[in-house]
Amino acid sequence: MNNKRLLRASVALMLAVLPFASCRKGEFVLPSTSIEVGGGDSGGDIKGFFLLNEGNMGSNKASLDYYDYETGIYHVNIYAERNPGVVYELGDVGNDIQIYGNKLYAVINCSNLVEVMDVATARHEATVYIPNCRYIVFQDGYAYVSSYAGPVKIDPTARLGYVAKVDTATMQIVDTCTVGYQPEEMVIAGNKLYVANSGGYRVPNYDRTVSVIDLTTFTEIKKIDVAINLHRLELDRYGNIYVSSRGDYYDTPSKTYVIDSRTDEVTDILHLLPNSDMTLAGDSLYVYSTEWSWYTEQFATSYAIVDTRTKKIVTRNFITDGTDAEIEVPYGIAVNPDNGDFFVTDAKDYVTPGKLHCYDRQGKRKWSVTTGDIPAHIVFTRKRLRPLDE
Repeated sequence: MNNKRLLRASVALMLAVLPFASCRKGEFVLPSTSIEVGGGDSGGDIKGFFLLNEGNMGSNKASLDYYDYETGIYHVNIYAERNPGVVYELGDVGNDIQIYGNKLYAVINCSNLVEVMDVATARHEATVYIPNCRYIVFQDGYAYVSSYAGPVKIDPTARLGYVAKVDTATMQIVDTCTVGYQPEEMVIAGNKLYVANSGGYRVPNYDRTVSVIDLTTFTEIKKIDVAINLHRLELDRYGNIYVSSRGDYYDTPSKTYVIDSRTDEVTDILHLLPNSDMTLAGDSLYVYSTEWSWYTEQFATSYAIVDTRTKKIVTRNFITDGTDAEIEVPYGIAVNPDNGDFFVTDAKDYVTPGKLHCYDRQGKRKWSVTTGDIPAHIVFTRKRLRPLDE
């Protein structure tokens, strides 16, 4: 690999990581605003959703937004006003957000912590410190958090990552399991935890495996060879795990693979389905891609839906009204499981506020709103966020 190519690969990786940090740092205090956008549309039993904005790397601008289906009001940056005693707010780079029980969990990558909040109030309850943490899943009273383990930097000798097991009753780490290099998203099928290993710090020598962890013994029992630079995982109702490979941004393109969780073998390669992010709604897998090429120095953007019953692409654009042309950098996707509305976020230039677009199930845009910087991760809630004065 020549020096120019190595430099470019390094820059590409640094779009997603920051210098290693051990605390919430910075001096930004973000304002809170409320905007009426939805007109009080019914979300079914879904009362609202939280959106975690990543914030530009090194800026300490991770922030939390909330949409209320009952009022149709979108609330920007709710964390600071609900947690005035937390210094420097959420921290540096919001990487994942999930709900388990009565708690809201935000994974803050480069501040090396999982922020735990009350889901009904968004008020701070606990902090779990995990270095270079990435994603979180839950089962049987435990949270499982993927961790790069070492400092954030390009390093051909970067150490193996691990998954931390957290007791959600005590918020204590009770065990860790070593997996592959720079582990990313996870899914749980039965009693097995699957972890996508990227190896992104070791570019160009990426990892290419999915680790399989037995949750009874919390040990890695197998590595499944898939493809280089793995990232996203989704589990369908038939036991199939969809896996995204980001490729190498040169000659190896992004693709989507399918693992059968019953046999732990790769059964399908969806060659014509590049994949930056995906989400399931019933038997429909929504996939978008912003595939970067260092040859053209451009992003190639695509949208598709896969029928998980047939593993066939049923549409090449789930946005049907032409408004996809207004989305500069699609960066997140989510589908309301009750009413079929789907949401696409736009990171724009990565340093200024982004956009959230709401579409009906036919792909027609219903509304848009300005968010925090780099809007990325959405989780729906069946418990309405209580107003501050309650």
